[in-house]
Amino acid sequence: MNSIIKLLINAIAVFVLANVLSGVQVDGYVSAIIVALVLSILNLLVKPLLVIFTLPVTVLTLGLFLLVINGLIILLADEFISGFSVDSIWWAILFSVLLSILQSILQSFFKTDNKEQ
Repeated sequence: MNSIIKLLINAIAVFVLANVLSGVQVDGYVSAIIVALVLSILNLLVKPLLVIFTLPVTVLTLGLFLLVINGLIILLADEFISGFSVDSIWWAILFSVLLSILQSILQSFFKTDNKEQ
């Protein structure tokens, strides 16, 4: 149940950012949920491989290349989802940074205590 709530929070963040940023478009609520789902799957499967393959560049740039990797993940999601589009890599990087910030803010509001009493 907790993962469904996180997915819906991420979908809300995607939908809000798509309405704020002019370089990112989402067709509707269902597309935002699909984008959140695809992004979580890509972050689970593809991102670790990209981080390993680009480790020397990431170390050389002191971790800033991870922003580019996040942008590439966003562009990859753009290719998979027809109701989601990002204009360029720069919009994807900005979207990924703002998405991370907004997700952490929203998840702190909806934080549930997992302790059993």
